[in-house]
Amino acid sequence: MFYLRSAVLAPLLYAQGKQTRRSVPVLPEPPGDREGSAGTGPALSLLITGDSAAAGVGAPSQSEALLGQLVSDLAADFSVSWNLQATSGHTTAKTLDRLERLPRQRFDVAVTSLGVNDAISMVSLGKWRSRQARLRQLLREKFGVGALIVSGLPPVHAFPALPQPLRWHIGTRATQFDRALSRDVAAEPDVRFTDLRFSEETSLMSTDGFHPGPGIYTEWARLVAEAIRQR
Repeated sequence: MFYLRSAVLAPLLYAQGKQTRRSVPVLPEPPGDREGSAGTGPALSLLITGDSAAAGVGAPSQSEALLGQLVSDLAADFSVSWNLQATSGHTTAKTLDRLERLPRQRFDVAVTSLGVNDAISMVSLGKWRSRQARLRQLLREKFGVGALIVSGLPPVHAFPALPQPLRWHIGTRATQFDRALSRDVAAEPDVRFTDLRFSEETSLMSTDGFHPGPGIYTEWARLVAEAIRQR
């Protein structure tokens, strides 16, 4: 039924997509260090990789984005060294290409944030799942990652920047991707899935109605820090 409705609505969805790209403000990636160290205690090396949310879009600075809030939380118990490899608009394929070009280095933990751009760009669910599996394997084999914190997809069906029925269409695909990713990693003992559908409160989002605001980054960082400590 989803694909039938999408086919019928295709001309409208295409037109709304073009209009949304023109009307939604393009927020910059926030300023701040993308690598560094902080805290005292046992050493913990951290990689954050993915899309605009991983890059902190919607926060005024990296200190209020996922990276800064996560490092601040972990620094209470660990000597954290971090590296942020994330760019607005990146799909899983682009992130794979980026990481394949990096020199080998070791990280104890990797946090990923990907899927919304894949859903928007109409990558098939099967191809996306395959690329996600390749990404997890690359993080293990090339970067020695022992714990992967895989972030799910946010509640796109509630994003105010998207008009209906485009919001329904992309939101439904995002939900399909989110559920598939959760199932896929459930059997992998070194992976922890982080559910980002903890709030549909639009007041916590950024001014563009599409990206997280600092309040969402705070809760996201708390969930990731909890998962890291449990591992």
